[in-house]
Amino acid sequence: MKRIKLNNTIVLILSVCIVLYLTACGEAKVPDTQVLEETEDLVVVGFSQVGAESDWRNANTQSMKDTFTRENGYELIFSDAQQKQSNQITTIRTFIQREVDYIVLAPVTEDGWDTVLSEAKEADIPVIVVDRQVNVSDDSLFDCWVGSNFRLEGEKVGEWLHRYFVQNEIDEAGVNIVNIKGTLGASSQIGRSGGLSISARKYNWNLLAEAEGEYTQARAREVMTNLLNKYDNINVVYCENDNEAFGVIEAIESAGLKIGPDIADGQIMIVSFDGVSEQAIELAKEGKISCIAECNPLHGPRVRKIIESLEKGVRPEKFEYVDESIYSSIDSIREIQVDEKAYPITILK
Repeated sequence: MKRIKLNNTIVLILSVCIVLYLTACGEAKVPDTQVLEETEDLVVVGFSQVGAESDWRNANTQSMKDTFTRENGYELIFSDAQQKQSNQITTIRTFIQREVDYIVLAPVTEDGWDTVLSEAKEADIPVIVVDRQVNVSDDSLFDCWVGSNFRLEGEKVGEWLHRYFVQNEIDEAGVNIVNIKGTLGASSQIGRSGGLSISARKYNWNLLAEAEGEYTQARAREVMTNLLNKYDNINVVYCENDNEAFGVIEAIESAGLKIGPDIADGQIMIVSFDGVSEQAIELAKEGKISCIAECNPLHGPRVRKIIESLEKGVRPEKFEYVDESIYSSIDSIREIQVDEKAYPITILK
């Protein structure tokens, strides 16, 4: 149930006092009591976002802002953590002090949340985790999580690569892959890197190197430039988001090398994750990104549905995974299988 907040009560009392005073002075202006009543009824949501490091993150933020509007009955208090967990912990404590109705957390990393989430639990404020997960000693410290199955995303891309190599009669033992990781310790990084490791062991690929790209274009360009200076036999670059892929493309083209799926002819293949921006989709259509595993950022309506359930006293599922597709302009692969389940490929034209 929504708690009545002291600050709103004080605002109402002060407003009445001011009106009485102004009336006595002949300067009365009737306040918009409807606005006061609506403010009292708003569900206050505090949202701590990782930052704005990628197109995916910006789309995720916009989805929350579009959903939790006053017109929809909400007041959204938004905070950008600028990729720092310490900022998020401070923000959550501020939310607790302000007695918000719900805390929504998109965590920077998985670990380090027990203390502050315990404080939220003691304050009886439900916590909804989105996108990346939290690793806590007591899973009652958050009410539910909604997001993507990042390991499955990685395994999907791995299976797509395997199908491509088989179809084109490429010796998988001779495939050399570098992984541009995301932010270390983030659920997406752990899952996608894990998915690649599973496929590399399974199909005997050579994982030449792994480097942290921080999910940003600039950092990925820098680390890819260094990798190209170190290795002259890279066949595939596994980018853990699209913004990293943009930076990798810049580095490869600056080095005068060719990008594309024809690794037998010396091209360097790029695979990626997210599929949010038009730029990524266009690059996939051009063949510069051979495959993209979708990561759906539109969590706002999903979180609203969870809050509506909690408002009614209905407990949602603890973990809610989002269904996602795979994109490619290579139409010879129409479907892949992971753990005996089939996943269709969305062919881009």
